[in-house]
Amino acid sequence: MESNILNIFNCGFGFGFMRLPYLDNGKIDFKQVEKMVDYCIKNGFNYFDTAHGYLDGESEVAIYNTLVKRYSRDKYFLTNKLTGNYFAKKEDIRKVFDEQLKVCGVDYFDLYLMHNQNSNSYPHFAKCDAFNEAIKLKEGGKIKHLGISFHDNALYLEKILNEHPEIEVVQMQFNYLDYNDPSIQSKLLYEVCKKYNKPIIVMEPIKGGTLVNLPPKANEILTDLHNGSNASYALRFIKSFDQIKMIISGMSNFDQVKDNVNTIKNYQPLNEKELDALKDVVKIFHSMHLIACTGCRYCEKGCPKNIPIPDIFACLNNLKIVARWYSQMYYSNLTKNRGKASDCIKCGLCEKSCPQKLEIRKLLFKCKEEFE
Repeated sequence: MESNILNIFNCGFGFGFMRLPYLDNGKIDFKQVEKMVDYCIKNGFNYFDTAHGYLDGESEVAIYNTLVKRYSRDKYFLTNKLTGNYFAKKEDIRKVFDEQLKVCGVDYFDLYLMHNQNSNSYPHFAKCDAFNEAIKLKEGGKIKHLGISFHDNALYLEKILNEHPEIEVVQMQFNYLDYNDPSIQSKLLYEVCKKYNKPIIVMEPIKGGTLVNLPPKANEILTDLHNGSNASYALRFIKSFDQIKMIISGMSNFDQVKDNVNTIKNYQPLNEKELDALKDVVKIFHSMHLIACTGCRYCEKGCPKNIPIPDIFACLNNLKIVARWYSQMYYSNLTKNRGKASDCIKCGLCEKSCPQKLEIRKLLFKCKEEFE
């Protein structure tokens, strides 16, 4: 079984359909995504990742239009996920799954993940017997392999792996900024996976673009190395860990695809000078006390006040990087037709869904103080 799942990860790098390019009319730019998909497959990178809720349901539609209907099923591996807010009871799970197959236009998924497992969501999955339902789907050939995506501490991961030995793979957040972070616990999670001999799929390798759009001083450190893009250093850091078998990157233009693919294809381990540079970049981030938001937008979906939380946090971060007038103008434009930070009713729904475990209500209050 293990060798079979490792075959899926042979290419080592996958295309995550979470941050796709858009046209001016607000629609996904299918033509550009087709070009991105073609470049990946042409270069031997045939692993693709989606989820039912990504891009308000349009991610799976994009998978069908740019990948499935253009390539035979044996040319790619496709991962999808079961997300807790799409089922209320056990009987709903098969309906959700069948809808995912239908929208994606496939007969099976190579890998199916119990999505966003943590102390809030896992009890719901247990109550609805979701893992056993997934095992039945696997026995019926609708799922080739079963895993989890995880956002919590190392002890909770160990609890889940103990209770569900059928888990074949763990998808987790891992990058050089989060490696020793006490809330994300990337290093500790890695060690748990190694202990249980579970292959790791990495998400957020570039932390939602944070490790590309660096603060000026940090950007200068990597630029002075003259050995690649900011993203390339992040990918090369991850690639050096043996237990990590797949890196998923959400890419939003063709240049990003080219850069990421070529970095993995021509992989070179980081040297001591480069590793020291990354440590210096981490120190700069910590000194600035920036909000560690990756822009996944899970927090937005249930917000009763329609507050664009990640964008507002970006405004606050930008106060420490660019001129105040710029951030103030951006905030004013952003909240003209949507909720302001001051509109927060402190219901806490956003914090329950935040993979980064941010204290969103307190941070929104801080944004209100700064901008209003």
